[in-house]
Amino acid sequence: MLTRLTLALPGAARRRDASQDAPRRPAGLAARADAGDAELMAWAGAGDRAAFDILVERHAERVLRLALRVLGDAAEAEDVAQDAFLRAWQAAPRFDPGRARFTTWLHRIALNLAIDHARRRGRLPPARLDAAKDLPDPAKGPEARLSEAEGQEALVAALDALPPRQRAAIALAYEEGLSGAAAAEALSVSERALEGLLRRARQMLRVRLDPGGMR
Repeated sequence: MLTRLTLALPGAARRRDASQDAPRRPAGLAARADAGDAELMAWAGAGDRAAFDILVERHAERVLRLALRVLGDAAEAEDVAQDAFLRAWQAAPRFDPGRARFTTWLHRIALNLAIDHARRRGRLPPARLDAAKDLPDPAKGPEARLSEAEGQEALVAALDALPPRQRAAIALAYEEGLSGAAAAEALSVSERALEGLLRRARQMLRVRLDPGGMR
């Protein structure tokens, strides 16, 4: 289960200077909650911690989920998510919504951190399925439940064997449902390179899940 992030962010010192063209911040939380990501980031760049807290609340679950798919370890994924939001807060004064959507920019930060972390570690721990997926269907017989459990274990093992960037591509394209353009931008690759990552990932999964079928 994904845990709620509790960020220890630095103060607003050396944020965007008030004399610059920073947007006027709203007086209450309700107005912030209704604002878009780009507007919240503009306020965060001017030192508005409450605006950034809303961004964390809005996007923490997906960032955690992406990091978990790359790393396979909940504690490490939470560390990466914390670091990603910390870096986003520090970079808020320089964020340019004209160059990238906030979500794409944030996903790129989180995925780069997760991939770098996985490469430094050298070996991926077993991937974890959602708790609901791990529970057998009580309506099925024991043989069907055993077969389903074995299939899930085989899928987990096959995912474990994928390189970090391929795991990230699978997570973005299939689990998060991003378009090819959005997934490629989050990984800082071209759409053609993304297609290559997905193709190699599918081939490796197919070989591991059905080696006889590749003959």
